[in-house]
Amino acid sequence: MTKIKLFATDVDGTMTDAGMYYTEDGIELKKFNFRDGMGFKLLREAGIKTAVITSETSAMVKKRADKLKVDYLSMGSWEKLDFVKNICKDLDITLDEVAYVGDDINDIELLQSVKYKACPNDAVKKVKEIEDIIILENKGGEGAVREFIELLLECN
Repeated sequence: MTKIKLFATDVDGTMTDAGMYYTEDGIELKKFNFRDGMGFKLLREAGIKTAVITSETSAMVKKRADKLKVDYLSMGSWEKLDFVKNICKDLDITLDEVAYVGDDINDIELLQSVKYKACPNDAVKKVKEIEDIIILENKGGEGAVREFIELLLECN
Protein backbone atom coordinates (compact mmCIF):
# COMPACT_ATOMS: atom_id res chain seq x y z
CA MET A 1 0.00 0.00 0.00
CA THR A 2 1.22 3.47 -0.89
CA LYS A 3 1.82 5.59 2.18
CA ILE A 4 -0.67 8.43 2.51
CA LYS A 5 1.01 11.82 2.75
CA LEU A 6 -2.05 14.09 2.51
CA PHE A 7 -5.55 13.76 3.94
CA ALA A 8 -8.14 16.14 2.49
CA THR A 9 -11.81 16.62 3.20
CA ASP A 10 -14.79 18.61 2.08
CA VAL A 11 -16.73 20.43 4.82
CA ASP A 12 -20.50 20.56 4.32
CA GLY A 13 -21.89 17.04 4.33
CA THR A 14 -18.66 15.46 5.57
CA MET A 15 -17.42 17.42 8.58
CA THR A 16 -20.97 18.74 9.08
CA ASP A 17 -24.43 17.25 8.61
CA ALA A 18 -24.96 19.51 5.56
CA GLY A 19 -27.56 21.46 7.53
CA MET A 20 -27.81 25.22 7.26
CA TYR A 21 -28.80 26.61 10.63
CA TYR A 22 -29.69 30.26 11.25
CA THR A 23 -30.39 32.29 14.36
CA GLU A 24 -33.27 34.79 14.41
CA ASP A 25 -30.69 37.45 13.58
CA GLY A 26 -29.70 35.55 10.42
CA ILE A 27 -26.37 34.33 11.77
CA GLU A 28 -25.38 31.06 10.11
CA LEU A 29 -24.31 28.12 12.29
CA LYS A 30 -22.71 24.76 11.50
CA LYS A 31 -22.44 21.68 13.69
CA PHE A 32 -19.04 19.99 13.64
CA ASN A 33 -18.23 16.62 15.21
CA PHE A 34 -15.60 16.66 17.96
CA ARG A 35 -14.43 13.14 17.06
CA ASP A 36 -13.59 14.25 13.52
CA GLY A 37 -11.43 16.95 15.07
CA MET A 38 -9.53 14.41 17.15
CA GLY A 39 -8.90 12.54 13.90
CA PHE A 40 -6.95 15.54 12.60
CA LYS A 41 -4.74 15.35 15.71
CA LEU A 42 -4.10 11.67 14.99
CA LEU A 43 -3.13 12.51 11.41
CA ARG A 44 -0.72 15.21 12.61
CA GLU A 45 0.87 12.74 15.04
CA ALA A 46 1.31 10.29 12.15
CA GLY A 47 3.07 12.97 10.08
CA ILE A 48 0.27 13.23 7.50
CA LYS A 49 -0.51 16.70 6.13
CA THR A 50 -4.14 17.86 6.11
CA ALA A 51 -6.34 19.98 3.89
CA VAL A 52 -9.88 21.29 4.19
CA ILE A 53 -11.52 22.20 0.89
CA THR A 54 -14.91 23.86 0.53
CA SER A 55 -16.65 25.78 -2.22
CA GLU A 56 -18.30 27.89 0.49
CA THR A 57 -16.68 30.92 2.11
CA SER A 58 -17.26 30.97 5.85
CA ALA A 59 -15.52 32.54 8.83
CA MET A 60 -16.60 29.60 10.98
CA VAL A 61 -14.89 27.12 8.64
CA LYS A 62 -11.70 29.19 8.88
CA LYS A 63 -11.98 29.14 12.69
CA ARG A 64 -12.53 25.37 12.67
CA ALA A 65 -9.57 24.82 10.33
CA ASP A 66 -7.38 26.99 12.56
CA LYS A 67 -8.48 25.09 15.66
CA LEU A 68 -7.68 21.79 13.94
CA LYS A 69 -4.28 23.14 12.81
CA VAL A 70 -5.04 22.23 9.20
CA ASP A 71 -2.03 22.62 6.90
CA TYR A 72 -3.97 23.77 3.82
CA LEU A 73 -7.34 25.51 3.51
CA SER A 74 -9.26 26.37 0.35
CA MET A 75 -12.55 28.25 0.52
CA GLY A 76 -14.79 29.68 -2.17
CA SER A 77 -13.53 27.70 -5.16
CA TRP A 78 -14.99 24.77 -7.08
CA GLU A 79 -11.51 23.91 -8.40
CA LYS A 80 -10.84 21.32 -5.70
CA LEU A 81 -8.67 19.08 -7.88
CA ASP A 82 -6.44 22.00 -8.91
CA PHE A 83 -5.97 22.95 -5.26
CA VAL A 84 -4.90 19.40 -4.34
CA LYS A 85 -2.59 19.17 -7.37
CA ASN A 86 -0.87 22.36 -6.17
CA ILE A 87 -0.45 20.86 -2.70
CA CYS A 88 1.02 17.73 -4.29
CA LYS A 89 3.58 19.89 -6.14
CA ASP A 90 4.38 21.70 -2.88
CA LEU A 91 4.88 18.42 -1.01
CA ASP A 92 6.49 16.58 -3.96
CA ILE A 93 3.89 13.80 -3.81
CA THR A 94 1.41 12.23 -6.26
CA LEU A 95 -2.35 11.88 -6.17
CA ASP A 96 -1.74 8.22 -5.28
CA GLU A 97 -0.56 9.48 -1.88
CA VAL A 98 -3.72 11.50 -1.23
CA ALA A 99 -6.89 10.48 0.61
CA TYR A 100 -10.09 12.49 0.15
CA VAL A 101 -13.56 12.33 1.61
CA GLY A 102 -16.44 14.13 -0.10
CA ASP A 103 -20.18 13.82 -0.47
CA ASP A 104 -21.56 15.79 -3.40
CA ILE A 105 -21.19 16.42 -7.13
CA ASN A 106 -18.56 19.13 -6.66
CA ASP A 107 -16.31 16.46 -5.08
CA ILE A 108 -16.57 13.89 -7.89
CA GLU A 109 -13.61 15.06 -10.00
CA LEU A 110 -11.26 15.01 -7.01
CA LEU A 111 -12.62 11.73 -5.69
CA GLN A 112 -12.06 10.09 -9.08
CA SER A 113 -8.47 11.39 -9.18
CA VAL A 114 -7.11 10.20 -5.83
CA LYS A 115 -6.24 6.65 -4.88
CA TYR A 116 -7.93 6.65 -1.46
CA LYS A 117 -11.50 7.94 -1.50
CA ALA A 118 -14.50 7.75 0.77
CA CYS A 119 -17.90 9.29 1.28
CA PRO A 120 -20.32 9.48 4.20
CA ASN A 121 -23.23 7.05 4.21
CA ASP A 122 -25.62 9.85 3.25
CA ALA A 123 -23.62 11.11 0.24
CA VAL A 124 -25.43 11.70 -3.03
CA LYS A 125 -25.96 8.70 -5.31
CA LYS A 126 -23.46 9.82 -7.98
CA VAL A 127 -20.69 9.94 -5.39
CA LYS A 128 -21.58 6.51 -4.01
CA GLU A 129 -21.31 5.11 -7.56
CA ILE A 130 -17.65 6.14 -7.99
CA GLU A 131 -15.45 3.12 -8.62
CA ASP A 132 -13.46 1.94 -5.57
CA ILE A 133 -15.03 4.48 -3.20
CA ILE A 134 -15.43 3.46 0.42
CA ILE A 135 -18.97 4.19 1.60
CA LEU A 136 -18.55 4.86 5.30
CA GLU A 137 -20.98 3.65 7.95
CA ASN A 138 -21.36 7.10 9.48
CA LYS A 139 -23.23 10.05 8.02
CA GLY A 140 -21.70 13.46 7.44
CA GLY A 141 -21.22 15.36 10.69
CA GLU A 142 -21.65 12.14 12.66
CA GLY A 143 -18.07 10.87 12.66
CA ALA A 144 -17.63 9.93 8.98
CA VAL A 145 -14.36 11.84 8.68
CA ARG A 146 -12.95 10.17 11.81
CA GLU A 147 -14.09 6.77 10.54
CA PHE A 148 -12.12 7.26 7.30
CA ILE A 149 -9.08 8.58 9.18
CA GLU A 150 -9.03 5.48 11.41
CA LEU A 151 -9.30 3.18 8.37
CA LEU A 152 -6.38 4.97 6.73
CA LEU A 153 -4.21 4.94 9.84
CA GLU A 154 -4.78 1.21 10.31
CA CYS A 155 -3.43 0.58 6.80
CA ASN A 156 -0.76 3.29 6.58
